Amino acid sequence: MNTVTLTIDGVQVTVPAEYTILEAAAEAGINIPTLCYLKEISQIGACRLCLVEIEGARALQAACVSQVGEGMVVRTNTAKLRAARKLNLELLLSNHNRECTTCVRSKNCELQALCHEYGVDEVRFEAEVKPAHQYDDLSLSVVRDNSKCIKCRRCIAACNDVQKIGAIGASLRGDKTVIGSIFGKSLADTACINCGQCINACPVGALTEKSAIDDVFAALNDPEKFVVVQPAPAVRATIGEEFGLPMGVAQTGKLATALRRLGFDRVFDTNFGADLTIIEEGTELLSRLQNGGTLPMITSCSPGWVKYCESFFPEFIPNLSTCKSPHQMTGAIVKSYFAEKNNIDPAKIYVVSVMPCTAKKFEAARDELSVNGLADVDAVITVRELARMLNNANIDFARLPDGKFDDMLGDSTGAADIFGATGGVMEAALRTVYAKVTGKELADVNLTAVRGMEGIKEATIDLDGTPVKVAVASGSGNAKALLEAIKRGEKDYTFIEIMGCPGGCINGGGQPIVPAKDRMYVDFKALRAKALYDEDAGKALRRSHENPSIQKLYAEFLGEPNGHKAHELLHTHYVARKKF
Repeated sequence: MNTVTLTIDGVQVTVPAEYTILEAAAEAGINIPTLCYLKEISQIGACRLCLVEIEGARALQAACVSQVGEGMVVRTNTAKLRAARKLNLELLLSNHNRECTTCVRSKNCELQALCHEYGVDEVRFEAEVKPAHQYDDLSLSVVRDNSKCIKCRRCIAACNDVQKIGAIGASLRGDKTVIGSIFGKSLADTACINCGQCINACPVGALTEKSAIDDVFAALNDPEKFVVVQPAPAVRATIGEEFGLPMGVAQTGKLATALRRLGFDRVFDTNFGADLTIIEEGTELLSRLQNGGTLPMITSCSPGWVKYCESFFPEFIPNLSTCKSPHQMTGAIVKSYFAEKNNIDPAKIYVVSVMPCTAKKFEAARDELSVNGLADVDAVITVRELARMLNNANIDFARLPDGKFDDMLGDSTGAADIFGATGGVMEAALRTVYAKVTGKELADVNLTAVRGMEGIKEATIDLDGTPVKVAVASGSGNAKALLEAIKRGEKDYTFIEIMGCPGGCINGGGQPIVPAKDRMYVDFKALRAKALYDEDAGKALRRSHENPSIQKLYAEFLGEPNGHKAHELLHTHYVARKKF
């Protein structure tokens, strides 16, 4: 590896020759402010906040796009640079909706933080004529408010370059530039897969999830409704971040207590649905193998991925598992088995899912995910929305004691916990499929071959003498590369796991937003995934088929996996969609 040595603010730094000045500074622990830059996503040098002085250069240079050089001398904190950055911030504010106190991103806004850091206490400039801004709330998942857009284009990079969707782009030029969708359409009328990666990329409040907070509070206050809540596996890994607790530590007990204190009638767990999904999905895979079904079978837990498949690769719809996602399965069981056992009218049950994912909002509204005219899930809130609800209810999450989920739909194995990380569904499924095929249990349930944050992973699993080729992809951009390789005949698999967001649910569009500055120094996806693997490792039962409550559900209610009743409640179908 070729390296160069340069001096940044008097500190000698030796880094790979392909590094940018921004990366080299980060290596030396020197912070250079950014707005348009987002590690691994956007690097265009447009905002001009990362300007630095390079000895011998005539003009200031953008550190995020300037490559290091041997002997280079760089200054990042001079009076000239501070004045330039402050001026650029004022210019951004001149055309910005500055109603910060009512913005959902207040206190977690990168523009706000930089203005505070550089002492921007007045705005000397004001746009003479502000363009008409589009406010788009027609999507079931994502709201766009262009009055807050600073045209950093991070959302475009996330949508176009990472996810390969192209639902967001720029039109016009200069100060007339507009960030939006083709022909001025609403996101609801585009190929948007509702993944919310644009929200996670946005440094301000221009993109947010469509809130269901008011609906959930209304249900909790309705004496006629029996309100049930269920959090997804990945929620326990991240909810603590919203309250200043360490990243990478699951807060399962506090989460259960917090939900109970909000007033839900039952606090169940989507992990139960994850274990149930493995039984149904594993049985479906074996049935396809034994009966000549469509292969490779592809998981259907991620609604962003499912919509991407329906819109961009409809020829793979027959490959999708017919299983509903875990929270939809749990909702269906709550409104059937639980309602029957407790003599509750299913029409009066209101199921709330706490999800790491904005696409789950779209999923819950699908007609295909209902039974007898009742939606499996009535409302979906993100991790961020749950944090707002807890703050609104004056619940001090960080000081809560650990509690437990309610029996029996709150019971789960370690296999369910890892659903939130890329490769987790595959690992959980193989733990059970191995037992079903061989009649034996895996000596080591830690299938590390499918773990990790790589966009595409491949492995061959030995099912007691029968090799099974599997693949894992996260992010629709990686899914595209994998599916195109299959179509070209370059790849051949039996089973594939695909998640719509890079890294899986731990990086879902409804998760706590990690600012660009923190992303420079912290591998947040790996830390969050570790929290889930730690949860798995700490459980006595780590295979879904070992869950006694799942066994009881089949014995008392469902009958056999993939049987008639299971198909009626737990399986669905998918439809081809137009891109635009």
